[in-house]
Amino acid sequence: MLSRRGLLKGAALTAGGALLSFGTAQVAHAADSSITATSPDGKNTITMSLTGGVLSWSVKRSATTVLNNSVLGLTLSDGTSLGTGNVSVTKYQHWTRDSTWTPVFGRNSTIRDHYQEMRWNLQDGPSGVNFSVQLRAYDTGVAMRYVLLDTGSATISDELTTWVFPDSTTIYSARDEDAYSAVAPDAIPYTVTSSTDYGYLSDLPLLVTLDSGLFATVCESSRVDYPRSMVSSVTGESNTLKTYLMEKSARSAGTTQTTSTVTTPFTTPWRVLVLGDEATDLVDNAELVLNLAPACALSDTSWIKPGKVFRCELTTDAGTAGVDFAVARNLDYIEYDAGWYGPEFTTTDATVAIDAIDLTTVIDYATENGVGVILYVNRIAATDPDTLFALYRSWGVAGIKLGFINDGTQTMTNQIITWAKTAAKYELLIDMHDDVRSWGYERTYPNWISLEGVRGNEHFPTATNNILLPFARNIGGPMDYTICYGQSRDQTTNNHQMAMAAVYYQPLNFLYWYSKPSAYSTTSKWPGLAWFDAVPTTWDESQAVAASLGEYVAVARRSGTTWFLGVMNNEDARTVSIPLDFLDGSVSYTATIYADGTAGSTPHATPTVVTSRTVTAGTTLGVAMTSAGGQAVILTPVG
Repeated sequence: MLSRRGLLKGAALTAGGALLSFGTAQVAHAADSSITATSPDGKNTITMSLTGGVLSWSVKRSATTVLNNSVLGLTLSDGTSLGTGNVSVTKYQHWTRDSTWTPVFGRNSTIRDHYQEMRWNLQDGPSGVNFSVQLRAYDTGVAMRYVLLDTGSATISDELTTWVFPDSTTIYSARDEDAYSAVAPDAIPYTVTSSTDYGYLSDLPLLVTLDSGLFATVCESSRVDYPRSMVSSVTGESNTLKTYLMEKSARSAGTTQTTSTVTTPFTTPWRVLVLGDEATDLVDNAELVLNLAPACALSDTSWIKPGKVFRCELTTDAGTAGVDFAVARNLDYIEYDAGWYGPEFTTTDATVAIDAIDLTTVIDYATENGVGVILYVNRIAATDPDTLFALYRSWGVAGIKLGFINDGTQTMTNQIITWAKTAAKYELLIDMHDDVRSWGYERTYPNWISLEGVRGNEHFPTATNNILLPFARNIGGPMDYTICYGQSRDQTTNNHQMAMAAVYYQPLNFLYWYSKPSAYSTTSKWPGLAWFDAVPTTWDESQAVAASLGEYVAVARRSGTTWFLGVMNNEDARTVSIPLDFLDGSVSYTATIYADGTAGSTPHATPTVVTSRTVTAGTTLGVAMTSAGGQAVILTPVG
């Protein structure tokens, strides 16, 4: 036990609308000891231990081990290794916070922020450096981060945090925009590339399944002035992953940055474990990443409008036709993608459209019809964002899609935040594409409405890869996945593509990718259009209702009084029972069901069959899906 002196206790107080209980103690001695933060429901615990002057952490859920004792610490460029020897505790603090907040947009209309936090202030014996380690336990998972406490500056060269999982753990590893592969923690594939970090490395978010039956997703949150985190296999340690700080920016042949100099006091990003007893719990618990991020920095968010987007071909006529299509199909935006100002990898001037596009005509026509215009910009043309974004604002542009974003080093983290801040200054939405990863900052700058960081659906991935994404990449934050409805190259049925609009969280949702309006002129051929007309992109309530990892997933989301249910299948045909107990039990609903018909020669050739029936909260739907199939259901209250 810690010895204490000067203990101060507060029973409860209201701070910023939150119920807060707290305690603090000056600590006289650094004997072997530990502290544990416990989630409000008592299930999740995160423990920090000091043994022989060395720090470690461990995690349990319902008394079942998620992480065995794992190393904690930071390495500074002068060789100081914080946490690995002769560490003493100087102060102990703890508190419980319970509050709610309202996101500008999201999976749910309100979010509860309820946790217990434990902190140690510590001192490194040899160097005298003062630092802190903070633990939080939520019902939805746990998190840990470091704070450098001394005033001045410090140069960080490595983060020593490890993740020691129990035996027989499986992780779902993916690098850059590759598909996910299930491997043991010590078997992450070795990747070599001249333009980014190489080694036994996997990106975050990282899906983890434990032999005990528990599920976890490793994420990071609140990354500022710090490199992006990956995880690496550790040679000779079969169940161990180590936090790896990127030294190059993904897809960049630019400068390698092996250290990060920061102004202190300085707080590192949260290292996060979203936890669940079932795979569905991960989807429901994803807002943990947002709870750990800074609050909204914008005083006025009324101009931020999530919605559905249609990409136009690069002509004036295609732009105006795209506006007409958007009005007819209840879309919110049109977008001109790469090439509207010239070849994107050689043109650095994104202020003049090609001769085939009269931007003024298109923007004016869109504005008259209540449709926003989004413009794509390659990163090499965004070196002066203040001037460029101010110009776009003067044109009446609604948003920017930044392409081929480099993400990895401390410098690039700060550049990404600068783009988001500058876009907000000029009331522009921003969607960042390619291998940029999420860290909860859509809470802080909600105009940063989406990002990619995934093998895009435009690459026509397998159904199996698609149904892993709700538990991996999408746990970290919004995901721009470019739904490809009606494309002959799809490896899935059209219903599988339709269901993505409910299964995935995509507040800026690009629909009909690779298509043009004339492709859907015969609407009777495309029954799914009515689904896309109706489905929103943000929600009042969300619930994952069924899943078997790698086999199928079903998510229901509510907007107003109407529910939208999406179910997606892998390559094995099956029927899944979906209880509708998420519905209001006091009313009946009309269920409009878009189902797979008789399997075609390829999944794409499978037709959509539309039926309707009356259901209640007591109904269980038998959802039949063909290979790589799906089902989309609109549930509307009767009367």
